[in-house]
Amino acid sequence: MISANDLSPAELAALLHFHADAGVEWLLEEEAIDRFAEFEAMKAARRPAAQAQQRPAAGERPAPGQSPARPNAAARPGPAERAASGPQPAIPDGEAVQQARFVAETARSLVELKTAIETFNGCNLKHSARSTIFASGDTESGIMVIGSAPSAEDDREGLPFSGKSGQLFDKMLAAIGLTRSTILLTQVIPWRPPGNRAPSAAEMDICRPFIERQIALAEPKAILLLGNFSARFFFGENDTIHGLRGRWKEIAAADCVIPAIASLHPQDLLTAPVNKRLAWNDLLAFQAKLKSLSLLRN
Repeated sequence: MISANDLSPAELAALLHFHADAGVEWLLEEEAIDRFAEFEAMKAARRPAAQAQQRPAAGERPAPGQSPARPNAAARPGPAERAASGPQPAIPDGEAVQQARFVAETARSLVELKTAIETFNGCNLKHSARSTIFASGDTESGIMVIGSAPSAEDDREGLPFSGKSGQLFDKMLAAIGLTRSTILLTQVIPWRPPGNRAPSAAEMDICRPFIERQIALAEPKAILLLGNFSARFFFGENDTIHGLRGRWKEIAAADCVIPAIASLHPQDLLTAPVNKRLAWNDLLAFQAKLKSLSLLRN
């Protein structure tokens, strides 16, 4: 057991960041709970049921019409007991995908879509996330930047590209004459996967109508995709970001077909700074496209 009193401020901050990245949301309950007493109460509640299910003693026979008890029968809760244990998280399936499509298609503006996503409960990811990350910035700019999935910092702040990767992202934008306020910034997945794991295929299917509807409503003229997941999601390829970056392709959303280019995520550049030269080339290509479309002043 490590005491906080034995840690330096830097060590304590590192420990807290570790817990946050691992998916720990709260370190303390709102009210003190005696777990030992709770455990003893659970054992006491189970004991009569376990005794009632024991086999008859030698020489005894079950009462007429009564079947012999099976071992461990009391260990398997019935449907009523499982339902009483609390609400279960949503299970991704075809019905959830259909519901997501309906919710997305009925939204007539980004404001309506934001409200619809915030009230949507058909994706497991929402039950473990703190925030719903939605598009922010200039909806009329014609410029869209799409990241992969919220990080731990994004989930805490409620904004895409927060923390150190967000600071680097701001510098990347400034290098080509852009700011967050002059683009529309969003993520493929609106909720942080626990432990920053990759979203499952079912979770991607459920979230796809939401990001495609964001694109359709914003009608961007050019899109910058950041990260391996984002590039694979839209390009439909399994190559790494190094094989997908730097090439213009077209992606479709509803009736819109938009040119898009992929590049490395800021977090990738923090991990491997040597790749910054590759990202810089991609940014220059994106800048040139914006100028050709009259979306960026020369």
